[in-house]
Amino acid sequence: MVLTWPVGIGRTTQRDQASGHSRRKLLRVGALLALGGATAPLTGCDLFDRDDQPEPPPDPLRSMVDESLALAAAYRTSATAHPELADRLDPIAEAHTAHATELARVIGIPLPSATAATPTTASAADPAGALAALRRLEKTAQQSAVTACAAAPAERAPLLGSIAAARATHQEALK
Repeated sequence: MVLTWPVGIGRTTQRDQASGHSRRKLLRVGALLALGGATAPLTGCDLFDRDDQPEPPPDPLRSMVDESLALAAAYRTSATAHPELADRLDPIAEAHTAHATELARVIGIPLPSATAATPTTASAADPAGALAALRRLEKTAQQSAVTACAAAPAERAPLLGSIAAARATHQEALK
């Protein structure tokens, strides 16, 4: 290794008594730069920050979002098939959409499009049959909301309890 400046012994150089650098100090700095230069390119290739943990499971409330959207779609399908029921069914469909929106906000996901939700049953030929089918859907959905409420952490229980209560109210409104 060829050094082109005076290398001092201790704190001063032999030539002009100015402060200089010792060979030992220069060799240390050179070694650190060589090690730093060799490891810097490796940090970007995921060698040092491996994350071998699997993806977390989906939030248990995700099914509630899908169920609320499916209920809203079922109500809209029935309202379209039976226009005389639209005044009764549209507010309930909007309530289910609002439930899905709030649940999606709580679990931190974007709300799936309403067109992606498919109604769980086909609309009945007569209005009374459509109302009976919607009551059955509401009863099943209320039971799943009660189950989710009982299993939910404390900060989510009020929301799920109000959704279960709304679904019970919807059953009564459909009589």
